[in-house]
Amino acid sequence: MRTLAPTTKLDTTRIRQDFPILAREVKPGIRVVYLDSTATSQKPTQVIEAMNEYYRWSNANIHRGIHTLAEEATALYESSREKIASFINASSPREIIFTRNTTESINLVAQSWGRAHLRKGDSILLTEMEHHSNLVPWQILAADKELDLIFVPITGRGLLDLDEFQNLLHQGPRLVALTHMSNVLGTINPIKEIARTAHEMGALVLVDGAQSVPHFPVDVQELGIDFLAFSGHKMCGPTGIGVLYGKKTLLEEMPPFLGGGDMIKRVTLEGFSANEIPHKFEAGTPAIAEAIGLGAAVDYLSEINLAAIAEHERVVISYALERLAEVPGITVYGPDAPFKGGVASFTLNGVHAHDVAQILDAQGIAVRAGHHCAMPLHEKLKVTATSRASFYLYNTIEEIDRLIDGLYKVKELFRV
Repeated sequence: MRTLAPTTKLDTTRIRQDFPILAREVKPGIRVVYLDSTATSQKPTQVIEAMNEYYRWSNANIHRGIHTLAEEATALYESSREKIASFINASSPREIIFTRNTTESINLVAQSWGRAHLRKGDSILLTEMEHHSNLVPWQILAADKELDLIFVPITGRGLLDLDEFQNLLHQGPRLVALTHMSNVLGTINPIKEIARTAHEMGALVLVDGAQSVPHFPVDVQELGIDFLAFSGHKMCGPTGIGVLYGKKTLLEEMPPFLGGGDMIKRVTLEGFSANEIPHKFEAGTPAIAEAIGLGAAVDYLSEINLAAIAEHERVVISYALERLAEVPGITVYGPDAPFKGGVASFTLNGVHAHDVAQILDAQGIAVRAGHHCAMPLHEKLKVTATSRASFYLYNTIEEIDRLIDGLYKVKELFRV
C-alpha cells in the first residue's frame, strides 16, 4: 500500500526555477532527478551570476592593489567572509579562513595545530562513521608523530555509542574530531553535548560540518566547538572554496600552514614574520570568484531560511524511508528519520550498488554508488558498497516516487 504523500512548507516549485540544471532532460523526455546533493549540490542562478558579475566588472587581485578594480574585488571577497561569519555565528570574521574544501580545512588543523601541540603518545578521538577527510589527515599525523587514534563505535541503529564515548574520554585525548552528520548514515550527532563533555576532560573539538552547515542552522558559539570545517560546493556554492572556522585564540597561536604571498607581514632573505589572522592561513592568490559565489550562496540559503530547509528535508527523508521500506529485498542503513538528515544509503539483495545506480541513471535518476569515502564504515556495516539517495531544498515528494519506481525497474531487470 502506497504511503500518503505528505506536503512541505517550502515552495519547491519556485525554488527549482532558480536551478537551471534541474530543467535539463538527460535523455529525450526524461528530466533529471538529482538525488546526489550529499556529494555536491546544484547551483542557483544567483550564485552563477554573482561569479559572472565579478569576472565581468571587478576582476582583479585582492588586498595589495589600490586601483578601483582591486578595491572592488577586495571588498567583495571580504564581504563574503563577513557573511559566512554571521551565517555560523562566529564571534569575528577573522575566525573565518578560506580554504579549498572541508578536506583542506581539516588538514590545516592537523598540520598546523596538530604538529605544534601534539607529542608522542598523545591521542585523538575519532568515530567509526568518519569520512576519509576526517580520518586520513589524522592517520598521516599519527604515523609521523607516534600518536594514538581511538574510535567511538556506532550502535546497531547507526548512532554513536555515547556511553563508550564517555569511557574513551577518560583516556585523555587532546582532540575530539567528528562529523556533525554522517554522509552515509545521515546520523546527526549531538555536538553540543559532546563538546561540553570533551572540554570538561581538557580536549579540543573539531567538527566536520560538510553535511550539516548546508542543511540546518549551525551556531558555533552555541555548540561550543573549537574548529568547524565545511565546503562551499555542498551548500549551493561553487567548488574550490571551503571554510575553516577556528576560535581566534587558537588560530593566533597556530603557525602558518602554507608559505607565500599575502600570509606575511615582512620577508627578508633571513626569514619572515607572519600576517595576522585570517590572512596568515591564506597564502597566495585565493579563489576570489569562488569566495564571492559562496557569499551569494549564503545569501540565498539565508533568504530561504535554513530552519525551513531542515524541516523540508525531515518531511522528505521520512517519506523516502517509508517508501523504501516497501521495496522487497532492500536494506537501509542508519537511524530512523528523527535522528538523521536527508540521506538514505541502501543495498538491494542480489544487485550490486553500481548496477542499481546505472539502471536508475538510465531513467534520469542520479544517485551515488560506492563506499562514499567511508570505507571503514562500510566494513563495519559488512557491505562493500551502498547506493545513496540524498536530498536538498529543491527535491520533491514526486522525485521520491520516481526513485521507488526506478528501484522496481531494477528488480524487474535483475529478476530479484
